[in-house]
Amino acid sequence: MRLAILGLTMAAALPGTGASAADGVEPRMIVKDAVYRTVGGLPLHLDIYVHPDTGKTPGPVLVHFHGGGWARGARPESWTGFRPYLAAGFSLVTVQYRLAGQAPAPAAVEDARCALHWVGANAARLGFDSRRIVVSGTSAGGHLALMAGLLPPANDVDPDDCKQGPKAAAILDFYGPADLTATDGGKRHPTVANWIGTGPGAAAMERRMSPVTWLSAASPPVFIAHGDADPVVPVAQSIELKGRLDALAVPSDIFVVAGGGHGKFDPASQSAMTARALAFLCGHGVTPPAACGTKN
Repeated sequence: MRLAILGLTMAAALPGTGASAADGVEPRMIVKDAVYRTVGGLPLHLDIYVHPDTGKTPGPVLVHFHGGGWARGARPESWTGFRPYLAAGFSLVTVQYRLAGQAPAPAAVEDARCALHWVGANAARLGFDSRRIVVSGTSAGGHLALMAGLLPPANDVDPDDCKQGPKAAAILDFYGPADLTATDGGKRHPTVANWIGTGPGAAAMERRMSPVTWLSAASPPVFIAHGDADPVVPVAQSIELKGRLDALAVPSDIFVVAGGGHGKFDPASQSAMTARALAFLCGHGVTPPAACGTKN
């Protein structure tokens, strides 16, 4: 199976839609460059956008990881690409993680898990409901969201200072690779090799860093979106992931964009994808009832 993970433009990296009726909803508090972890002298930051209703009652939060082949990219500079999620009652946290040039695997996954741990530890202070933390990501960020959400409490990945983090309430995987052991004619893709490394332990690290390795009947609900003409991460990766989730009876949904590339979806497909993701979260009790058209 062919696997190639490339960087995305910022516009393509965001899962939200453009301007809509949600434009009137804005964060009541913005915190930029909060340090959630310092490793090897390098501070890692996240940006926090608090929903206006969280001062009244704890609400859900979307924790988002950007794409870029684990080697490029940065967290979005603004919250505006996530307007539909804010309108549905979510606060937002966007995460910086170590790129391949700074540290190879499993560094980015360690950082993703530590970010999830930090959000849980600071949930009460920020007005977040620690039982309704959703992890999300695009491309390589989708992979990190899967790893952050699928790793069980007892694992050999979490750093000592980030153990016993909260369980994700759901995972939103936007065209992320789920199996890093997949090859093109038996040849490892250089993007994977760049992050994983090429030493004698590379094959074992690929399995350890593959979300499918960590699937279990206890996995949280997973929403998957993918273009069926994706030349970067094959849609077969997401179809196989969906099949494995079904076999374990883990709640999941897959939204396949006909003719869609690697996140460069047309506006109608983008809107439909976001609506489907939000409906999935409503169906699993993550979104506030008022945003789902139901009462408490």
